[in-house]
Amino acid sequence: MSWLIFAILSAVSAAFVSIFGKLGLQNIDANTATAVRAIIMAIFLFGVVACEGNLSKIPLIISEKKTFMFIVLSGVAGATSWLFYFLALKTGKVSQVAPIDKLSVVIATVFAIAFFGEKLSMVNGIGVGLIAIGVLLTALN
Repeated sequence: MSWLIFAILSAVSAAFVSIFGKLGLQNIDANTATAVRAIIMAIFLFGVVACEGNLSKIPLIISEKKTFMFIVLSGVAGATSWLFYFLALKTGKVSQVAPIDKLSVVIATVFAIAFFGEKLSMVNGIGVGLIAIGVLLTALN
């Protein structure tokens, strides 16, 4: 059940990204703000890794070419996601932008089914469908 606690903490933290981001974007360029945010995140995360005593594992990750390539691609995808998210927050309402961003749940689920052969139960499928409907309803508001 630790995954559930971490997932809830992730959701709460992500909600604060929207709120703090919207407040911070009022008089500045969204892309520059995203870059500054990324630097802060990198410093913070290096600190976490250092406190865990895992800095020595970084060369191992880099040496695994396939693993490193997918981590790089994930980083680029995350960076573009945040660039577009902050651009949307700059001019849009948090109450619309944040839910539409969660369409990523639906897209990730479709990709997981297509690429990893993951199966959804009926309940999971209904939940993902409801997320998609919720996204549409918030977009129309």
